[in-house]
Amino acid sequence: MAQMAIYDRYCKAMYNTAYRIVGDFDDAEDVMQEAFIKAFSKLHSFNYNSTFGAWLKRITINESLSWLRKNNKYDFDSIDNYPQDIVEDEGIDLSKQSETVHEILQAINRLKDNYKLAVTLHLIEGYDYEEMTQIMNTSYANVRTLVSRAKSKLKQELQKVAL
Repeated sequence: MAQMAIYDRYCKAMYNTAYRIVGDFDDAEDVMQEAFIKAFSKLHSFNYNSTFGAWLKRITINESLSWLRKNNKYDFDSIDNYPQDIVEDEGIDLSKQSETVHEILQAINRLKDNYKLAVTLHLIEGYDYEEMTQIMNTSYANVRTLVSRAKSKLKQELQKVAL
C-alpha cells in the first residue's frame, strides 16, 4: 500500500526523466519500473541526506544510463578527439526564441545520444559538471566539452527550426 502511494506520487516525474535520457516511450517505462524495483529493494539504504525524490531520480538516471550502456547507445568521445581550445559555455538563450517547449524537446531528441544525455542532465535536470562526472563516470574535462558541444548542436537544431 505504501509502495503504491510512493509510485503514484513519483511515477510521472521518473518516467519523464527516463524518457528524456533513453528517448523511447516503451524503454522509458521499462527503465522507470526497474528504478522503482531497485529503490524499493534498497529502501533501507536511503539515508535522508537528500529528499526521497532526489534519491529516486538519481536511481532513475543511473538505470537509464545502464540501459544506454546495455544497448550500445552510450558512447562518449575522449577529450583527445577535440581541439585544445575548448570554448567556454556560451549558454542558450531560449527566452529570445519563439519555439514552443514541444519544438525544443524535439530538437533535443534529434541530437545524438551522448549530446542528448548531456543536455538533459545539465539543462533540464540541473546537474552541475561535478555531479555529471560522477553520474557519467567520466572526467570533468570530458563533461565540460560534451556539454559545450551539445549546447552548440542544440542551438544549431533550434536555428534550423527558426528558418
